[in-house]
Amino acid sequence: MHTADVPKDERFGWWRDLLLKDLAPTHIESPHRDDFRASSAALELGPVKVSVLSFPPLASVRTARLVRRADPELWELGYLAGGIMVLDQARNHAQVTAGDLLLYDTSQPVRMRVTQGGRLTILHLPKSSVPVPDRSMRELLSRRLPAQGAGSLLAGFLQGLAGAQWSGWEAERLGAAAVHLASAFLGGLADRADLLPPETRQSVLLRRVKDFIEAHLSDPELSPQTIADAHHISVRYLHHLFRPEQRTVAALVRELRLDRCRTDLARPGRAGHPVAAIGARWGFTDPAVFNRAFKEAFGMPPGAYRRSLGAFRGTADRS
Repeated sequence: MHTADVPKDERFGWWRDLLLKDLAPTHIESPHRDDFRASSAALELGPVKVSVLSFPPLASVRTARLVRRADPELWELGYLAGGIMVLDQARNHAQVTAGDLLLYDTSQPVRMRVTQGGRLTILHLPKSSVPVPDRSMRELLSRRLPAQGAGSLLAGFLQGLAGAQWSGWEAERLGAAAVHLASAFLGGLADRADLLPPETRQSVLLRRVKDFIEAHLSDPELSPQTIADAHHISVRYLHHLFRPEQRTVAALVRELRLDRCRTDLARPGRAGHPVAAIGARWGFTDPAVFNRAFKEAFGMPPGAYRRSLGAFRGTADRS
């Protein structure tokens, strides 16, 4: 089922409602909700269900409150055929790219952010069907799982499921095969934890810090101290995390803010917004500081940058 078959202003709500019939309750948002282009298919395979999804960038959150409201007690094993997904669960953080497998638990809060349009196939595994101890499964949550060995077979199997229709007898057998293959893959990883990509505590924490900074750029109070406080670390340790980055925390904040300002200045829809208001929107409360920082980064003050874009568009329109 594709959103192209639905009126434009109803697409996002329709797809979200359709998705939540197959998935555990989750809050879903997308910057593309005004023209949401996505598809969804559900396959009933005897003991398991498979969801085949395609979608633009979006974010989903399953909170503790939603877990208490309804928990189907599933291990959700996904194969990402396209896009980039950032996944957080059980104090683990991973960036998953096309060709990777991933695992999350419906019984715990989880956050997912798709930064590029995704194609995802999810195998919904009842926990009782997977003969791997829960403790071992939890070690695999929110990690980039390698599609190697049994993982490669599983990825190909899931892709094959997504591309065909099956009779009732075939579906029952394929569902049982999916459980066996997934159990072999997950059990093998649990026994050989060294196969997981090495992600040190510092690298995971650094990624979380960067995500936090991007989410709070508009806050004029954002500073190394507030960032450190939010992650229960010292400012000194925060600077230590950034040492391999060849730039300071403050430099990253300024760089990201200036990039957002430049994007807004280039948008025709914000042509009526004063330059100072755009700077303030991204944390530059002092217009003089904003002008100076923008000129240093891009070679001209923000007002001149906006005028140069207008002149370019006018020339393009006349040509």
